Amino acid sequence: MSGALAGIELCVFDAYGTLFDFNSAVARHRTVIGPSADTLSDLWRSKQIQYTWLRNGMGAYAEFWQVTGEALDHCLAVHGITDPSVRQTLMGAYLALDPFPEVQAMLESLRRAGKRLAILSNGNPAMLAPMVAACGLADRFEAVLSVDEVSVFKPDPKVYRLVEARCGVKPDRVCFLSSNCWDAHGAAHFGFQTVWVNRARAPDDGLPGRLSGQIEDLSFLPALLGVS
Repeated sequence: MSGALAGIELCVFDAYGTLFDFNSAVARHRTVIGPSADTLSDLWRSKQIQYTWLRNGMGAYAEFWQVTGEALDHCLAVHGITDPSVRQTLMGAYLALDPFPEVQAMLESLRRAGKRLAILSNGNPAMLAPMVAACGLADRFEAVLSVDEVSVFKPDPKVYRLVEARCGVKPDRVCFLSSNCWDAHGAAHFGFQTVWVNRARAPDDGLPGRLSGQIEDLSFLPALLGVS
């Protein structure tokens, strides 16, 4: 799919699972959690996303930090982990998640090509700012946009409207990237040229919104944009 996307002025990235590996929070402290670490990490992410959808449906927005903590509390209870220091450790780790290995080089390629870059995330600013700073990526993005501005989570269209409102770029000139299939479809349905970063090689959810492309990781993005 080399050079498949045309007229892109701005690349907008989802944060968690797309640029940053949410599993790294648990992986870093595997010895503290024990043999259930991988299962806990998967459930934590699943509940975290589920709670955002449920809060959208209830009209009961809360900052993503709170939602992340509520999801973790559920997971710790499921696994019978009662030590409060484990919760504190894992929540702290979520503020400095590791970027995926290809992210630095990919962003540098796009920067050299003159592409504008931004983040659009469910995370609230107090979560996003330290994470982006911790890995030295803060200067790569002209904007780090949070759903906190509109008090609703993805895939509500009000979230995607933040891009034009803050960056001044029309939806059809935006390449939006997410590892969450539902987010990719939501963004495509809104009007972005959207690429699903299908790291798990999962089947498509088949939701409304036609995807412009699908890649296994972000190292394939420059070629998709016709950038060497």
